[in-house]
Amino acid sequence: MKIDEIDVGSAKMVSVSEDLSREVYCVLGVPVDAVGMDAVLRRIQSAATSKIPFLISTPNLNFLVTSQLDRDFRETLVMSDLCTADGMPIVWIALLSGFPIKTRVAGSDIFDMLKAEHRRADPLKIFFFGGAEGVAAAASRVVNGRPGGIYCVGSLYPGFCSVEEMSRDEIINSINASGADLLVVSLGAQKGQLWLQRNHHRLTVPLRAHLGASINFEAGTVRRAPRILRKLGLEWLWRIKEEPHLWRRYWNDGRALALLLFTRLIPLLLWTRWLQLGALRQAEDLTVIEIHNDGAVTLSLCGFANARNVEKAIAVFRRAIATSRQITLDFSKTRVIDARFLGLLLMLKKNVRCLGSTVGFVGLSPCLQRIFRLNRLEFEEVDRDFMLVSGARRAA
Repeated sequence: MKIDEIDVGSAKMVSVSEDLSREVYCVLGVPVDAVGMDAVLRRIQSAATSKIPFLISTPNLNFLVTSQLDRDFRETLVMSDLCTADGMPIVWIALLSGFPIKTRVAGSDIFDMLKAEHRRADPLKIFFFGGAEGVAAAASRVVNGRPGGIYCVGSLYPGFCSVEEMSRDEIINSINASGADLLVVSLGAQKGQLWLQRNHHRLTVPLRAHLGASINFEAGTVRRAPRILRKLGLEWLWRIKEEPHLWRRYWNDGRALALLLFTRLIPLLLWTRWLQLGALRQAEDLTVIEIHNDGAVTLSLCGFANARNVEKAIAVFRRAIATSRQITLDFSKTRVIDARFLGLLLMLKKNVRCLGSTVGFVGLSPCLQRIFRLNRLEFEEVDRDFMLVSGARRAA
């Protein structure tokens, strides 16, 4: 029993180290990794070899819009181990904001690369879960009918039912018994992400991802857009041609994006620029002061909490997570904060939750509070793990 506990603790600390080292940017509350396809494939191979649970999420515009309204859905993205920019609107937002996320790494492209991977000694074993009736089985037959880097060891159509009904023991046991390396889920983004999060600790398949359209592409029920349309960001037009019922979703998402542009993205850019102008003549440095007290630690962030100084904060955050049950971040002397540092805070949040610790914020100026709220980090009223304690409430 002691050996198991040591192994679990070691795995958690490895996860902490990897999460804090991820180059994550906060896009309206959604973490997005600045990562290329080669790095994604390396991480997939590493997780398949180590058998450590690894959840891949692929945020697109629909994910972004849904996350603004559904806190639980947004939490599934924060708790993921990798979030790649699936949709071109995410890339456009990144370019507008100056983030180094320049190309899509779509879920379907990841799946295609895994299919074409011939360097692996043994094919990656996959399990298809969901889709319309008969689609997962058809996709399984297609995959196994040709040589490649993947082999399907099973498929399951759960029927149209709730997340709770799809979490029955017989379903989870059937998936686990397959011995798969990768679980490919197709349940609709919202339901699929919530199902994966709900059953995270019950599943033994190391790699998990909601790659809904990939199953349809494999089964041949839907044709994927030509590469030129994908590069131009027009895959959505092709999808409407193939699946006309999707026009309403794309229309609603497009309207929501326009609203987000004027109510969140542009104000966020202006407030961030205002902070930067206010601190223009100061040295762009960050000092983190640690104050320990009976298993708790307060970290005072003095100066510029931005991409240039992320590495300094990472080292301190690792020590705090390893030694403290309660972490408080003091922003009273923080001059600037950017999306890269907010991405680091999302990773801090994820890991303190996994380790049973808590994190609180104090000393947020009104300007910093606006930036946090525009980024969907609204503290207690939306996010209980990001606690706005009494000093920051008075500042509001």
